[in-house]
Amino acid sequence: MPRSWPIRPGSTGTHRTRPSRPLAPFSNVDDYIAAQSREAQPRLRELRTIIRAAVPDALEVISYGMPTYKLGVAIAHFGAAKKHVALYGMPMDAFADELRAFGTSKGTIRFPLDRPVPADLVRRLLLARVAT
Repeated sequence: MPRSWPIRPGSTGTHRTRPSRPLAPFSNVDDYIAAQSREAQPRLRELRTIIRAAVPDALEVISYGMPTYKLGVAIAHFGAAKKHVALYGMPMDAFADELRAFGTSKGTIRFPLDRPVPADLVRRLLLARVAT
């Protein structure tokens, strides 16, 4: 049975669509992490710690419903899924060999929940992103 989404304000009410953004966005990164699964929370805290150490001057905000780090422009986002946490917006070409161990797609790296986040690799990805 298809999921029924609320009718958008101003619509004719003839069909329901999935909201384009969360109905109750998170106000900060602590709230985002606390709302995720117990399995994902340790990996999300690891990513946050690595990012804050690698780019201490980055502004930490919620953008597009997920933790985002900005130095004028967004340099990194991260998020949780059922079986992994993901880091978005990364330059991946120079790290192709090291990233083979992880699920990837354009600018996205997925880290499984059952292993620690590779801190050194993430730090180097972030520094390469800042340098671009």
